[in-house]
Amino acid sequence: MALPSTIYNVSVELNDVDRNVYESLVLRLALHPSETMEYLVTRLLAYCLEYTDGIEMTAGLSDGEEPAIVVRDLTGRLTGWIEVGLPQAERLHRASKRVDHVAVYAHRDSRILLGQLEGQKIHRASDLAIYSFGGSFIGDVAERFGRRVQMSVSITEQHIYLDINGHSLSTTITRHSI
Repeated sequence: MALPSTIYNVSVELNDVDRNVYESLVLRLALHPSETMEYLVTRLLAYCLEYTDGIEMTAGLSDGEEPAIVVRDLTGRLTGWIEVGLPQAERLHRASKRVDHVAVYAHRDSRILLGQLEGQKIHRASDLAIYSFGGSFIGDVAERFGRRVQMSVSITEQHIYLDINGHSLSTTITRHSI
């Protein structure tokens, strides 16, 4: 018998000054039994950082064919593919051939991912956006994450300022190239 997912209710005040995005989001996130809290937090932050019309979280780990997050246009055509973690080069190659925008958000040391992808065949590799968060930021957010979370996320000039249940955290978002 498979273990059930744990549901987290999250309210986010999103203020992305860089992209002029200001939204109040209410999300229900499912933590798959094989996911870590750091993965869930990174998935949530990726959703906020990529937020646009047509964005949605997928079944993710439950469906190996889908990324953690997708973006679709009004016709239902896939326009964005957002991965979390350490996707294989072949997966990113296929995604880059399918959609205009492919991004990866690392929830662990980004050097692992960069080393894994170095020298691999990836369609439009130079357009691939790989992001990481500074220091222990993801772990610090995960430590404060509960079943019900209220947070505000402000992004300006590649800095993220986050308030989670009254605790303030900040870091720099770094974009890496292959």
